[in-house]
Amino acid sequence: MIIGSPLRCGRFFLDTQRPRIMGIVNLTDDSFSGDGWQGRADAAIAHGLQLVAEGAHILDLGAESSRPGAQPVSVQQEIDRLLPVLEGLAQCGVPLSVDTIKPDVIRAALAAGADMINDINALRAPGALELLTKSNAGICLMHMQGAPQNMQQNPQYTQVVGDVADFLAARVAAAQHAGIALDRLCIDPGFCFGKTPEHNLQLLGHLEMFSAIGLPVLVGLSRKSVLGALTGRAPGERVFAGVAAHMLAMAQGARILRVHDVAATRDAVAIFESVESVQ
Repeated sequence: MIIGSPLRCGRFFLDTQRPRIMGIVNLTDDSFSGDGWQGRADAAIAHGLQLVAEGAHILDLGAESSRPGAQPVSVQQEIDRLLPVLEGLAQCGVPLSVDTIKPDVIRAALAAGADMINDINALRAPGALELLTKSNAGICLMHMQGAPQNMQQNPQYTQVVGDVADFLAARVAAAQHAGIALDRLCIDPGFCFGKTPEHNLQLLGHLEMFSAIGLPVLVGLSRKSVLGALTGRAPGERVFAGVAAHMLAMAQGARILRVHDVAATRDAVAIFESVESVQ
């Protein structure tokens, strides 16, 4: 796949010649950023529609928290949180991504019309790859060291940029071997998923290494702890830091920005694209 070519996402082809904005619709009750809509499907649907109106090109629905220390929820609880919102946003006009690691949830999401699966575990759960082989959904393969319960306890790498890039290249190869076409794949280095602040800064400073894999790079730094470590601000106060971080990511080839603050990011993307167009 050539970087910038359309990413196949179920009913849609997502143009990755330009940076695309993925708006977060959080359906949990324990989000690190305090924006969970668990048990309020109508409000979550309204929030998703608002994000589309603000400029989101894709929505990412997550019904199990992956914050550091988060405990897993049951398959049924995750599905019960997810499906009413997924079905309620089916005609919103943009691809719908589902953030999950569980094959049973993947199966239910695909049956309900999900256009993409965003897996922080990079489809390593038994049967996950096979489920996606039988669909035309887009896939995001993310790097995570450990699991949410323990990933921030003592993350260590030989060389973080090379280690993460090697992992993602291996997962892309596994997907190809399973029969998944490259035009359905994007990759995510997994900021703050088993990384210290220094690890995250090294990844952000060498993000072009991931573009070299040959697939669209998704970056999710919105409101994350590394921004708090650098600015001293609480999650809800990290809008400006998040915009700055995603601008740096775009400059190094990131093509999908997973964010809470869509309107602010849209304005940053507009400035970035305007400068790019005159060079």
